[in-house]
Amino acid sequence: MALFSDLPPMRKKEVAAIIAHYVAGVLDREAMAASFEELCRAADLVPGRRVKSLRGSLHGVITRVLDDGRVAVRPDGSGSEMISLPENLLPED
Repeated sequence: MALFSDLPPMRKKEVAAIIAHYVAGVLDREAMAASFEELCRAADLVPGRRVKSLRGSLHGVITRVLDDGRVAVRPDGSGSEMISLPENLLPED
């Protein structure tokens, strides 16, 4: 886990889960590596960019980036905005 010490707490939790699944034999090496790459890549969070939550339960579009670094996202199918920390979002491919 020392290799991932600079990650935000939510991503550290996800890394621990990936490692546990690999050790238990649920994930093969390629799936583990792909999961790490997705978690560790930096998102270019700008208005108009499509994003999803870490667990993939929310998909939407960034509407604005607040001065304190938080991100406003309009979920698909909704007219409302959700405020999120950037470390809780991944860019959609």
